[in-house]
Amino acid sequence: MAQTKFDKQVEENAESLMFGIGRVMAGRDLDGIKRTDATFWRSGTRVLPKVEGKVPRRSYKPGWRRLSFRVALGAGVWESGYLATQDLDATTQTFQELWENRDATLAALEPGGIGAACVLTVGTAAYMMLTRERRELMREWVTPLHDAIHRPLGLAEQTDPRRYLHVPKNFSDDDAEIRIDLPRHLGFSRDVVADLITQKLALQGVTFDWHPEGRKPYVRVKKTRKPPAKALFKDPKTRELVAKAKESAPIIGIGSAGRIVSVDLDADSPHILVNASTGGGKSVTLRCIACQMLHHGSRVFVLDYKYISHPWARGIPAVTYCADIADIHDALVQLGREGRRRVRLAEKLGMGADPNAIGPRLLILLEEVNATMRQLARYWDKIRESGDPKTSPAVDALMEILFMGRQARMHVLLVAQSATARALGGPEVREQFATRILARYSMNAWRMLAPEVHPAPKATRHHGRAQVVSGGSASETQVLFFAEAEARQWATAGKQAEAADQSGAVQLQKSPTDVLADAWSTPTPDLPPATEPSPSRDLLADAWSLTPAPTADPGDPAGSTTPTPTPLPTTPTPTPTPVQVDDDQAVGLRQAAEHHLPGITLAALRFARANDPAFPGSVDKRGAELLYLVGDLKKWARNRPRAATGTTDLD
Repeated sequence: MAQTKFDKQVEENAESLMFGIGRVMAGRDLDGIKRTDATFWRSGTRVLPKVEGKVPRRSYKPGWRRLSFRVALGAGVWESGYLATQDLDATTQTFQELWENRDATLAALEPGGIGAACVLTVGTAAYMMLTRERRELMREWVTPLHDAIHRPLGLAEQTDPRRYLHVPKNFSDDDAEIRIDLPRHLGFSRDVVADLITQKLALQGVTFDWHPEGRKPYVRVKKTRKPPAKALFKDPKTRELVAKAKESAPIIGIGSAGRIVSVDLDADSPHILVNASTGGGKSVTLRCIACQMLHHGSRVFVLDYKYISHPWARGIPAVTYCADIADIHDALVQLGREGRRRVRLAEKLGMGADPNAIGPRLLILLEEVNATMRQLARYWDKIRESGDPKTSPAVDALMEILFMGRQARMHVLLVAQSATARALGGPEVREQFATRILARYSMNAWRMLAPEVHPAPKATRHHGRAQVVSGGSASETQVLFFAEAEARQWATAGKQAEAADQSGAVQLQKSPTDVLADAWSTPTPDLPPATEPSPSRDLLADAWSLTPAPTADPGDPAGSTTPTPTPLPTTPTPTPTPVQVDDDQAVGLRQAAEHHLPGITLAALRFARANDPAFPGSVDKRGAELLYLVGDLKKWARNRPRAATGTTDLD
């Protein structure tokens, strides 16, 4: 008897129903397509071949978990339906009452609705904050790694990366461990997979521990040849390495496997850019490089608008410390002239000339360029006269030095929290820094300063750890740490100590109106003991007081405070006309305090002469009194260290 169309449809529906019940009980997808290698008792790790489309997360779960969820869901639906059937009449009556009193009902539900909305909003915001790092990790690292290695491993593209790539958030730290589950067939090249993992995660100095045995093969990636946790100059081995370093190639730090990381200012990069956020070790890095250069006889200009970034360098004969914005402006202008002079001299000497004939190596430490460049522009707007260019000549001089630094043996170490093209004067200026040191950087900063290194290595919070980018590659480096006393001692040793007894060094070309301390002039000899008494302990508290101290009569003994009666004049004395004093005039401390340094007392000057290493040296004597240049005293007064509180005005 032939089956009718109705009978066939009934059989097909019955068969589909039986298969559906079987799939539900087995914990499989209801459409009957097996998408992953998950079984009833084991979770899935990869998508099966020839599977198309997006694979949902539930396909990776084991069958028993999916069955438990379906049973619980079905029980809940049945219970809800049963209760709804039993209480249908009561529910209908309740809805009628609520509808009749809808105004009161809405008034009662309004606070609850607002509260529920607030809870939902706060919960969503908290969830987004807590999962931000994980989402960034997936977007920047895990998903790109999956795109690169799923074909070499023989996995489907739809495989969820989280199922087999176990990458922690701190995977760039020294003690981090990365685990990657492997397919059972092992039909892949280990070298290819290892190379892709190293490149996509920007890893350096790692080892691969392969475990192909069993039904869950995997590979573990760990750092072994990592930089040391600390690199201290006081270590005898490190000190020996620093002593052997060339003048043009100061050591920056120690890299992986104990490798020395340095930059050759003559061959690799004439200028260095240091980019780091607050607390990233910018001043420590500059101190490390500058003290080594000073040790080999270089001259250093510290342009420190913060006043207190490098106290170790104050008073060193080969260091010119400019903190006042006016002195920074004048120093850059003079350095620009010196650079042009050196270029002309190099052209006359020819190709085979001795580099030392051009002049000693000059190192310019430009601190906090973001703030300094703005202040230079403001200062020039303040002093600019009619007919002067709009752009500050100091900024133009800095640009010239950056473009001609290698031939002139002039090198710039520039520090910035955000080295944008606008802060530096344009993208072409930023390209002059072939070596860039980045610490505690953001991804935006890395893409801006080192786009040739991809992917960007993940920043670490390890103290003193930085990435030195040079020649298209990045080297993870533990920056060499000099304590301030060690840096000062090393800077004043070596060639600096030998040059202390020599004279006749090269000087900057100066005009009568440009007063700039010569960075390579003969060091100031030890001062003879002054006949003036040193300030007592009682005067130290008022040494920097702005109130002028009472002066004693020249005929009275030193230190006498007895007032001398002054006879009253019988006729009014005319007010003397102020005399224009040349800054090259030599005066004593008393005359300087009374006529040239308003706001600084004589006791303060005597105290500074005895305790401040940056206090200028005497140029002459008048009897037993030491004489100082007015210009040197004014420059010292502008650039002396300031307290934490105070003004930052250009005045």
